[in-house]
Amino acid sequence: MYRRKDTRTVHVGNVAIGGQDRVVLQTMTKAPPKSETCIEEIRRYSEAGAELVRVAVNDAADARAIRTLKEETDTPLVADIHFDHRLALTAIESGVDKIRINPGNLNKAEHVRALAEAAKARNVPIRIGVNSGSLEKDLVKRYGRTKEAMVGSARRQAEMLESYGHEKIVVSLKASDVTLAVEANLLAAKTMPYPLHIGITEAGTYEQGTVQSSAGLGVMLFHGIGDTIRVSLTERREDELRIGRKLLSSFGLIKGPKLIACPTCGRLAYDMDPLVRRIEAYLEENPRPITVAIMGCAVNGPDEAKEADVGIAGGKESGLLFKKGEVVRRVPQDELYDTLVEAIENL
Repeated sequence: MYRRKDTRTVHVGNVAIGGQDRVVLQTMTKAPPKSETCIEEIRRYSEAGAELVRVAVNDAADARAIRTLKEETDTPLVADIHFDHRLALTAIESGVDKIRINPGNLNKAEHVRALAEAAKARNVPIRIGVNSGSLEKDLVKRYGRTKEAMVGSARRQAEMLESYGHEKIVVSLKASDVTLAVEANLLAAKTMPYPLHIGITEAGTYEQGTVQSSAGLGVMLFHGIGDTIRVSLTERREDELRIGRKLLSSFGLIKGPKLIACPTCGRLAYDMDPLVRRIEAYLEENPRPITVAIMGCAVNGPDEAKEADVGIAGGKESGLLFKKGEVVRRVPQDELYDTLVEAIENL
């Protein structure tokens, strides 16, 4: 079985990627670096749990603006570069912590060499960001848009960078097709030593994107694949980060709260949904590595949620407060929320 801690370790600012059984959460700003709102975005995303933030560099003004972003924020920044290697050179001069390039549109040997040498001089890692929709024509002709073409693209550019002396490499292999993304990353994990940035690109809106991302990323994480992750949603970045945290928490890759809530059935005798929503919001604002359960009835609530540190099993007029499957006391219906919060805070 693949183990993420066997990959190389690459430092992006003060954040280590790879060589450890830990996954770094990141996102990307909606505003370009030269926008007045970009600084505020980076600060917000950092507060929401992002350890790295990527910015789209569209022109020289964006590349130069990274210097200001670095002066005003503390989160390591990644410059997303397409087509023009000179933008990457300017971003490096401006103090960026990492460069992302797409081998499908930035692959001329002289350009890659200039970038490799500049990045090596400043100790700046390079992410080879392969996208199934923008593969090199010769690879598509030979393999089609397949896992072999995607991994071949990454391998070719990695070998080029290493031939110019740059070895601080991160690889990503992204596709909107979940199966293709999973297959490409499984192949890369078997054949490459580089830490992997995983994600399902263009996953969609909240519901569709969450399902697509969870399906693909869940398989990869289960197999020990992924050293840094972005959940790509056409939504608020805070939502991306929230889903990412929950996904990583599901696999024990970050410490955080877990909420168990039964799906309810005909035995439900109280209005459970508002309690679930309130406790979920409370745990979001007060993240602790605990498991909380909210069950619909006392028939099997404590038994089914024995792994919970604390929980409530509701009833018609009252509910049961339990800890580790053992009933503590009966609680009036209108005191369930306050009682559960108090029990959480006293753990």
